Amino acid sequence: MKVLHLPYGGQMITLCAALREIGIEATSCHFRRSNFQFQPDICLDLQKISKSDHESVKREFFEQAVKEFDVFHFHFGMTFFDDHSDLEYLKKLGKKIIVQHRGSDVRRLSIARKLGNPYVRVKYPNEKRIVAELQKLSSFIDHAIVADYELLPYVQDFYKYVHIIRQAIDLKKFAPVYPSDAIKTPVIVHAPSHPVIKGTMYVQNAIKMLTKKGYPVDFQLLRKVPHEEALRMYERADIIIDQMCIGSFGILSLEGMALGKPVVCHIREGLVETYPEGLPIVNASPKNLYEKLKELVEHPEQLQELGMQGREYVEKHHDASVIAKQLANLYQQL
Repeated sequence: MKVLHLPYGGQMITLCAALREIGIEATSCHFRRSNFQFQPDICLDLQKISKSDHESVKREFFEQAVKEFDVFHFHFGMTFFDDHSDLEYLKKLGKKIIVQHRGSDVRRLSIARKLGNPYVRVKYPNEKRIVAELQKLSSFIDHAIVADYELLPYVQDFYKYVHIIRQAIDLKKFAPVYPSDAIKTPVIVHAPSHPVIKGTMYVQNAIKMLTKKGYPVDFQLLRKVPHEEALRMYERADIIIDQMCIGSFGILSLEGMALGKPVVCHIREGLVETYPEGLPIVNASPKNLYEKLKELVEHPEQLQELGMQGREYVEKHHDASVIAKQLANLYQQL
């Protein structure tokens, strides 16, 4: 079985590497170079050529891929072509197709509000367009993947089958560096891919309050930093703050826990119990983020214990080798 993942994302690189370790010939392909300097197996480097040539480059790659691959695993609701004309052809050829929705591609404000999240922000406000995309994708694709129950309501009415497969992390690349239990000036790191959606304003306000009240903290805000450089910063952190608006945790939380760091993130009401038992993330909202951080800064002895719990949690539930086996089983069902 030969599997192609596209068109971008650090997760698919992790997944392909893990799939190869269990004997699945998996290849990751990015259409463009990432600002985070991810290294996929193939990159079409569309950013280097004129926009008028994008279609021909993608079509040439598509024609080669059809001959070589059995399974096409699309991410973020994107396929080879913007109009998804490739899907009908792939289906006629009997190729296995699956789509993995990551969040911003399906999240809609109207649904998020009904689910009781007053803080959520969305990247794409045009809900009619999102629905039209889902309708078109699901007319050719039966199986979809989401990472958790936060995303499930956005897609469950479109696909015949929706599978919850957790985010994956290659733990071999993450040696835990637990915080000292006697730290005097904790290093707090926040690394938003999109500041508005991730609630960076709330983080900055909480840090300002801590500083104003005389709490010594070293705050590091990372923006558009290459992934490897960001990981080195996470290693030096004592506390990592993920997102404050979406209502679920992302890859930053996984990386923080894998490195043995206490992680602060907003998990919306009613969602905590849908995760595997023992989620050690410090659940903070924009309303109480200051109080939650104050508690951690005042009690540094908690940091190491939280870090150890986080490492254990990702080992149990997010190890890429385990997630790869789940994916391999799903491919057999397509």
